[in-house]
Amino acid sequence: MTPEDLIASVDEAACLARLADMVQHKSYSETEEELVLARHMRDILEELGLEAQLQPVEGERVNAIGTLRGTGGGKSLLFNGHLDTNPVTTGWTVDPWGGVIDEEFIYGIGVSNMKAGDAAYLCAVETILKAGLRPKGDVILSFVVGELQGGIGTVRMLEQGVRADYFVNSEPTDIQALTLHSGAFSYQIELTGDTRHVSKRHEACDALAAAAALVPRINKMTFTGAKTADHKAVNRGHVGVVRAGLGDTFEEWRPPQVADRAKILGTCRYAPSQSIESVMEDMRAQLRALELEFPGLQWTLDSYDLRKNKPQMPPFEVSRDSEIVKVVNQAYEAVRGMPQPTGPIAPPCFFGTDAAHLAAAGMEGIVCGPGGEFNTMPDERVRKSQFIDCVKIYILTIAEICGLEPAA
Repeated sequence: MTPEDLIASVDEAACLARLADMVQHKSYSETEEELVLARHMRDILEELGLEAQLQPVEGERVNAIGTLRGTGGGKSLLFNGHLDTNPVTTGWTVDPWGGVIDEEFIYGIGVSNMKAGDAAYLCAVETILKAGLRPKGDVILSFVVGELQGGIGTVRMLEQGVRADYFVNSEPTDIQALTLHSGAFSYQIELTGDTRHVSKRHEACDALAAAAALVPRINKMTFTGAKTADHKAVNRGHVGVVRAGLGDTFEEWRPPQVADRAKILGTCRYAPSQSIESVMEDMRAQLRALELEFPGLQWTLDSYDLRKNKPQMPPFEVSRDSEIVKVVNQAYEAVRGMPQPTGPIAPPCFFGTDAAHLAAAGMEGIVCGPGGEFNTMPDERVRKSQFIDCVKIYILTIAEICGLEPAA
């Protein structure tokens, strides 16, 4: 069977049914339903004939890992995606867990982030097996939890020895080839001024005014040390929370007084040639400049992470000339008839993904998955055509990296 015949054999209705089934599981992050879906995926993997296991992560949380053993002589390939989802927000017009399908889309919470990616590599392997083929190299399907907590599931998977020659992380990129994304960390800035009544405002050090001046500067920041234009392109500072008022409790009942306390919470995105400490030093330079504009201002800058003892999301980069990138590029062009957009593509280049943990473990890989256009919004959805194209891209990637032959 030729590669063209193989991708032509994809059962689109069956693939969409697999994805709808996953969407119909309410797998909010760190809930019991997350465990139910992991067990369900383990059962599916066993039914397909893969070696399947539930791998401990923390507490009751588990990953579902399936391995299709190769017949020998091919490279191994790991697919990686997370099962846990964000919660439903207001504004939905369809059932978030209905697996609703219309002429153009499939809908559901987490369908873009990232059950469509999970289902795409499951369906790619299922298509290969239905065609009576086996890979020469091992294919590992990892359905992890905890990507939303810094990638704890993938980190635990790696600690337990799961490895492959190459990997594909299936986070939503609208099936573009993401070769670089930023690392992420959160920070906290506290500003202390000197209050006065509005009648003597000229004598005060206004912490609220200082915060207001600082916010747009942080939001416009790029950071020192970027070695390439691509690295600079994934820099971003962001302020997400501002509080100001009187005293350490930010009292609001006395607005005629100048605010003497302010707090800013935000996040920064940085490149592989930079570090958390180098970015923090760039922010300290902004704060030292702010002191000159607001005499008497005092400040502190610290990291801010409510996910104690959870991993951070480091940056990820793979060469555009690497083997896995070229293979995925070729598969995309074979399916879509045009070159695949490749590089630090926005907005996915500002995501954090488990690809960074996989690369840090010594594997060469790429981020490429369906969804993204309608990610994390009411009526979250993925284009059916894009999902099916991704299944085909993954089939061709397995064929090229692992090799295929008729099953014994």
